[in-house]
Amino acid sequence: MKRAAALVLLMAALAAPPPRASAADPIVVGSKFFTEGYVLGEIAAQAIESASSVPVTRKLGMGSTGILFQALKSGAIDVYADYTGTLAEAILKRPDLRSIEDIRSALYSLDLVMSGPLGFDDTYALAVKETFAEQHHLTTIGDLVGIEGGIRAAFSYEFMDRKDGYQGLVQAYKLHFSPDKVSRMEHSLTYRAIDDGVVDLIDLYSTDAKIEKSHLRVLKDDRQYFPVYQAVWVARKAFTEKHPREWQVLLNLQGSISEPAMIDMNAQADIGHVSFAKIAAQHLGSEAPRSQSLKSNILQRTREHLLLVGISLLFSVLVGIPLGLVAARFHAAGQAILVASAVVQTVPSLALLCFLIPLFGVGMKPALAALCLYSLLPVVLNTFTGIRSVDPKHLENARAFGLTRRQILRRIVLPLASPTVLAGIKTATIVSIGTATLAALVGAGGYGAPIVSGLSLNDVPTILTGAIPAALMALVAYGVFELLGYLLIPAGLRKQS
Repeated sequence: MKRAAALVLLMAALAAPPPRASAADPIVVGSKFFTEGYVLGEIAAQAIESASSVPVTRKLGMGSTGILFQALKSGAIDVYADYTGTLAEAILKRPDLRSIEDIRSALYSLDLVMSGPLGFDDTYALAVKETFAEQHHLTTIGDLVGIEGGIRAAFSYEFMDRKDGYQGLVQAYKLHFSPDKVSRMEHSLTYRAIDDGVVDLIDLYSTDAKIEKSHLRVLKDDRQYFPVYQAVWVARKAFTEKHPREWQVLLNLQGSISEPAMIDMNAQADIGHVSFAKIAAQHLGSEAPRSQSLKSNILQRTREHLLLVGISLLFSVLVGIPLGLVAARFHAAGQAILVASAVVQTVPSLALLCFLIPLFGVGMKPALAALCLYSLLPVVLNTFTGIRSVDPKHLENARAFGLTRRQILRRIVLPLASPTVLAGIKTATIVSIGTATLAALVGAGGYGAPIVSGLSLNDVPTILTGAIPAALMALVAYGVFELLGYLLIPAGLRKQS
């Protein structure tokens, strides 16, 4: 066990990022994980870089509105692009706030600052195929009344959960969709679903580039249910005071992005597969920054992923094994430990990440906390099972030879239980490698970063740059544990591992 712990420590040390040479704290730009969020985040980052020597860190594609806002409030990011309707409805919980000044004033009380509109409105909308619209004579959302029960719909997760989304919409229009025909789906995949004829109706953003490509008819919001969603920069007040010049650079972009320009930039990313960096540079009239090579990008993501998995593995060994020993030694405490570990395992990983954000902010800390908690159950349970499966006759013989309890544990119990314990550590490691891909949604990087980016673009090659290395890491980990089993498990017990 000591050798295993030493190996994990070495892995964590190798994966740890080198210390930053710059003494200046970087400006951290965040973004949501859909195409437009990536583009606006890159525009903000490049605009600051072109006018300032302060380093800029990008945490793009971090997740939904709630995650980004928590990141901003906690200081994990300094600025990101949001929308007035979203800020009023989903963040401030004040749908009565309509004007820029009212929203700005409400945010200021939270020590946050908002710019003026960037120049375009990106509102929610519903759309169907042109052929479906012609068949059912649909031009407005109100025209859905009477036929909605038979319509197959796919709505994005955020649209389904927000008050200014699905729930409010069906109440405002008195719509009665059949629950078994309404699916929750990642936003970019809804286009694939409607193109394939799997669904009839989807939600979208009015600046989505795929509307024309997919031959969709956007249904008019005849009851003016959806509020105005003007794009704006939202920043921490402390950031604007510390970096007034950089904040002014972003303010200079007010009114500079028209709706056609935003649609065109989204199209370049979604349809043309142009990099976000190049799209932003073209809009700003500057030279695109040198993009990272595929090799260096994978190496960077590998270091981040190794750090996440290595630390969680170390935690599972140093904490999980002692807990398993306690569970095997004391019945009442053991049941409590096993139940608590099992309960944590039943919490969905993304939900657990969100629960931990208020405690740890965003970035590595909540991701590591979640992975450490998830890695406990396999190690605790296998340690408990391995120790309980040791034949009592071996313990009696050891006592007869005068061995102490500690000597029995070290020389008899742990060696006999080692195949089962190592199997638990192996399971925890493989699970952590897969679960760590979700860490990208809270800005922790790793192989999840290209996977999330690829999902937002529905770009399989980009997804594979994260998925394939993750699978290879799992295979390597399996091989490493097979070798450890050969080195650590007594020869007579290896067939049990």
